[in-house]
Amino acid sequence: MGRVYNFSAGPAVLPEPVLKEAAEEMLDYRGTGMSVMEMSHRSPEFQQIIDEAEQDLRDLMHIPDNYKVLFLQGGASQQFAMIPMNLMKNRVADYIVTGQWAKKAYQEAQKYGKVNKIASSEDKTFSYIPDCSDLPISPDADYVYICENNTIYGTKFKELPNTKGKTLVADVSSCFLSEPVDVSKYGIIYGGVQKNIGPAGMVIVIIREDLITEDVLPGTPTMLTYKTHADAGSLYNTPNSYCIYICGKVFKWLKSMGGLEEMKRRNEEKAKILYDYLDQSSLFKGTVEPASRSLMNVPFVTGDKELDAKFVKEAKEAGLVNLKGHRTVGGMRASIYNAMPKEGVEALVAFMKKFEEENA
Repeated sequence: MGRVYNFSAGPAVLPEPVLKEAAEEMLDYRGTGMSVMEMSHRSPEFQQIIDEAEQDLRDLMHIPDNYKVLFLQGGASQQFAMIPMNLMKNRVADYIVTGQWAKKAYQEAQKYGKVNKIASSEDKTFSYIPDCSDLPISPDADYVYICENNTIYGTKFKELPNTKGKTLVADVSSCFLSEPVDVSKYGIIYGGVQKNIGPAGMVIVIIREDLITEDVLPGTPTMLTYKTHADAGSLYNTPNSYCIYICGKVFKWLKSMGGLEEMKRRNEEKAKILYDYLDQSSLFKGTVEPASRSLMNVPFVTGDKELDAKFVKEAKEAGLVNLKGHRTVGGMRASIYNAMPKEGVEALVAFMKKFEEENA
């Protein structure tokens, strides 16, 4: 059936030019006579791939020189443990719980110290971002933790919390590179790449150098110590080399598209098409308070589970795939990451209008 419009939350849609280029290089990367998948991570060819990927990411995000970029395995979920293991010097941390992934991070951190839930939106099924301008930040907290964009619930922090001088740690898995960001406001900004950047199997951690120390919690494995990877340039062990290679191509694609300012403009334009339709539809409704809406993940429902299932099935037949909501919330969710073209969102809205007429 050719390429579909893939609204999956992750692994997710990748830019077609990137996939085509990777296909062309699959059997012979630039005259080496082999694929990047087969290449030694200690080779000069691979060193160039990882160096370029890091530099392009630094350029895109304007990452300050006192931050390290780490290409790590274990996904974002492994960071739920790695962060407290490396940062919890006082064994205290403050967490803002705005969705399932923030909640899992909060639960994991409890294995390592005293963890305070200083704000939450669980009272309304995580459908909003709480006011974080004046929170009860713990005086001895080692850091304050947020999940900046909540993939399952479709919410996004529009303003960062006031951490009152404490280090901010943010999981940006599903909004990574979707808009410009001031890295200097964070101690750690990290995300799994399988949503908005590359193939599954890697997490990128951007970490301020003063947070990289040998002073970690007793028993922290060598592989879960940031210093191990920072000192080795993400090549302590065999990395996810093919994933780094594809991410590097995506960074080049983003640069060629005009960088993060242009991505933000495109993402706002795409999201507006879908939200505007949801706001006037009599059948479909968005589930997020408008002030907290994500540009990346848009959940919506009809209010009837059978009709939701019918919609997902018929949408798939029309080439609009992976619109089923997360198993914990049901309904539908359209993830419209950087690589989703505007035409994909327009096709979705046209299909929704047709479905609404037929099922009103």
